[in-house]
Amino acid sequence: MTIGFTTGELVQTACIWEATARKIGNVHRYADFQQTSYLDFLLSAAAIAPHFNDSSVSVGQTIFRAVNATNELVGQNTNLGIVLLLAPICAVEETQPLRSGLERVLASLTQTDARLVFEAIRLAKPGGLGKAVDQDIRQDPTVTLLEAMRLAADRDLIARQYANGFADVFEFGLPILLDGIERFGSIEAAIVDLQIRLMAEYPDSLIARKNGLPIAEEVRLEADRIRRLGGIETPEGRKAGVQLDRQLRSEGNKLNPGTTADLIAACLFVALRENEVKPSAPFRWQVEDWL
Repeated sequence: MTIGFTTGELVQTACIWEATARKIGNVHRYADFQQTSYLDFLLSAAAIAPHFNDSSVSVGQTIFRAVNATNELVGQNTNLGIVLLLAPICAVEETQPLRSGLERVLASLTQTDARLVFEAIRLAKPGGLGKAVDQDIRQDPTVTLLEAMRLAADRDLIARQYANGFADVFEFGLPILLDGIERFGSIEAAIVDLQIRLMAEYPDSLIARKNGLPIAEEVRLEADRIRRLGGIETPEGRKAGVQLDRQLRSEGNKLNPGTTADLIAACLFVALRENEVKPSAPFRWQVEDWL
């Protein structure tokens, strides 16, 4: 744990960093959506932070309380995916190794946790949510939260993290983030670089839910083209990124890569929790030809 900071403060820092960075197709400090503003994300980060400090509360309770606090403060879903990802990570005791401790937390999840999470999802009303054949969130679960997430892992990147022990966070996203911080000397640049690489690797679940998997795959291929052009390290890559940003913001922001943003927040929190980066690290990416 980063010395001198509570878990909630690190959660809030990770959420603010993620929301502030000028990511492709997402809300940031220079780009709002029609119904959702940058301020909504800052308020949401403040709303959920205290709910990650009580180690006596179950994962399901933490998720429900954080989602409820967000709903009461901003009146909409701005962070369900982030809360779902951070709750089990934050449940690991500070004295335990994070990865092995997380495995124990996931294995200990209960049917009550599943019920509370289903309630939280119903409260948040995430966009594009379809009806599941088994363990649909509109009904009471009959399995543990881990088992429910495993059933959804093939269609949702957040559920996939529960099923694979957060492998995409620890083994893919986190190394890219830390490498980006070292290469660019800036948190914002590292976040944008990570976003492009995550989008190039995985079709975004939110885009897929709202528009269908073929559209999500088209976006993934375009992100991969940006990566192959050199990403944010080359003028060609940055130009292609700006073009994709404009495309994703068309038609009411239905192509918002929101699940990718959630994974970024999880990577940022892990980096902060493991003291790989400090909240005082340089943030702003100084470049003139980006968005």
